[in-house]
Amino acid sequence: MSEHRLFALVLLALGLGWGLTQPLGKLATSTGHQPFGLIFWQLVICTLVLGALSLLRGKGVVLTRQALVFALVVAVLGTLVPNATFYTSIQHLPSGIMSILISAVPMLSFPMALALGMDRFSLRRIAGLALGLIGVALIAAPGAGLPGHLLAFLPLALVGPLFYAMEANYVARRGTGGMDAVQAMFMASLVGMILCLPVTLATGQWIDPRGGWGVAEWGLIGSSVVHALCYAGYVWLAARAGAVFAAQCSYLVTGAGVIWAMLLLGERLQPLVWAALVVMLAGVAMVQPRAAARTEQGA
Repeated sequence: MSEHRLFALVLLALGLGWGLTQPLGKLATSTGHQPFGLIFWQLVICTLVLGALSLLRGKGVVLTRQALVFALVVAVLGTLVPNATFYTSIQHLPSGIMSILISAVPMLSFPMALALGMDRFSLRRIAGLALGLIGVALIAAPGAGLPGHLLAFLPLALVGPLFYAMEANYVARRGTGGMDAVQAMFMASLVGMILCLPVTLATGQWIDPRGGWGVAEWGLIGSSVVHALCYAGYVWLAARAGAVFAAQCSYLVTGAGVIWAMLLLGERLQPLVWAALVVMLAGVAMVQPRAAARTEQGA
């Protein structure tokens, strides 16, 4: 198999894998498990998987002040807050719609980078941001099939992408605290797990793993393992095929998330929601920097 075909297959696997985490997350909430209980065990699994990968790669734990600050910020911005709003929202919203909304991350990231002086103004990318807003408006429109009492969860569902965008700009500005990507996510998962435990216990959201494993529990385990492995695969692909090529998986994640929701959950989207999907992906394509610009910025 040629190297190009291998890269294409890995890219496809990443898109299918990350897209699968959305419906698996909905299954994890299907029996009433609350957000922080789910987040805690998700972080336990991610810590074990990423820790094992770090050991296999001969990479140890980095305990510098810079690394710990990075882990703390990313744990809050990239896991605790967005996952809490994700698990709350997905109990009420279709998984397919959640997959579409997650594509808003680069569109929310661009104005933040602009405000911080980390990016340059571009009419093309402003137009992409406008398309993203139109996509959200289409999902909220009366003909999209979303009951009125669920519309209040759309802003909550966008909190996750907002915090992911904040995380992306923080990492772009501050770096990963002297760690490679797998080490960095291992540390963020470990710190997040430590922070999440007292919150889980104090809010009465503890999930006892001895209480029997059903669809919800296996959904959580599957989602956590897939996320950790996909992240490691993304790092591998970005190192070998380049960040520009690897970033294309964002399109596949959204599309795959919608398809997985149809296959596993029996969801069917209204025509307006399909239109929102097309508009959002077009917005992502316009907001993301061109390959040449990225190469220039990385030089």
